[in-house]
Amino acid sequence: MSEDQRDDDKVTSGRAATLSTDFTRLVGVEYPIVQTGMGWVSGPELTAATANAGGLGIIASATMTYAELESAIVRTKALTTKPFGVNLRADAEDAAERCELLIRHGVRVASFALAPKPELIARLKENGLVVVPSIGAAKHAVKVASWGADAVIVQGGEGGGHTGPVATTLLLPSVIDALGGPGNTSIPVVAAGGFFDGRGLVAALAYGAAGVAMGTRFLLTSDSQVPDAVKRQYLEKGLQDTVVSTRVDGMPHRVLRTGLVNALESGSPVKGMLAAVQNANKFKSMTGMKWQALAKDGLNMKKASDRTWQQIVMAANTPMLLKAGLVEGNTDAGVLASGQVVGMIEDLPSCDELIQRIMSQALERLGALRALG
Repeated sequence: MSEDQRDDDKVTSGRAATLSTDFTRLVGVEYPIVQTGMGWVSGPELTAATANAGGLGIIASATMTYAELESAIVRTKALTTKPFGVNLRADAEDAAERCELLIRHGVRVASFALAPKPELIARLKENGLVVVPSIGAAKHAVKVASWGADAVIVQGGEGGGHTGPVATTLLLPSVIDALGGPGNTSIPVVAAGGFFDGRGLVAALAYGAAGVAMGTRFLLTSDSQVPDAVKRQYLEKGLQDTVVSTRVDGMPHRVLRTGLVNALESGSPVKGMLAAVQNANKFKSMTGMKWQALAKDGLNMKKASDRTWQQIVMAANTPMLLKAGLVEGNTDAGVLASGQVVGMIEDLPSCDELIQRIMSQALERLGALRALG
């Protein structure tokens, strides 16, 4: 936290004052809060609502066709004049074309679940975009920093969706230390996994992070387009009601415990593979992709990770299972990605109400901590 924050950490005109960090200055937002790119969830409405509230909203594009992504960007620009981002699959066949789309539309941030190649980072940066990969290990943070990434999002094991085994409280300081230590990191670090309030933001800042990113907390807002009946299911869950499953798509994936997930966990791996192939065909039909393109995507995915071919095939399961749950509201046939933090969430505020609440809590805690010294 820099000296110029000292005069800002109070509430003015009924709104929490801005909190300046290396990350907010980098991307041009008021508050060090990021709404992550969640497939089927982070569309124009949620992204724009977050941006208008002073945070960084991110469109999730992995489940969109190229044309749908362009439409989503145009819609978001119509809903906000504030900076926002787009999350991309670096291993997608058309990743370069999608990056050109972001450049053409003047999108501020390109975020990636997997690290983009140095040449792609350079292309985005030379056209004014901020490049922010998500990473799950200190060595990966060092690598993408050396390639020119502008910042990183570090998600600990508490986070929803694809996640790793290390808790945020250990992963975050290990990444910060690898990048130069608190206050001296070579690039800003944003913490994800287990954040939902102002206390968490202050804790992340104390570790040396420049902000926090949240998925489940933004999914459970009134601006989220997830069906209300599904949101109610989330609100009924406790801290023990998520599980990290490899039966969804072959990779560790934190989801809510539902009847379907329990069945997947206890069922036959062979039946799971057959279902994955069927869902791959549905995904192919929905996106208009040809089998050749799907196969090429799978090959790129295998080159970019340590996945087996069985895991690559099962990865096609994810879009359809998430769509069934998060879009169609059919939790008997779909899965619901969720962080452990779901057990701490009890309401559905707007994005603006949520961010104001978090910032008011954070500024109050910062004031109390300074009073100790």
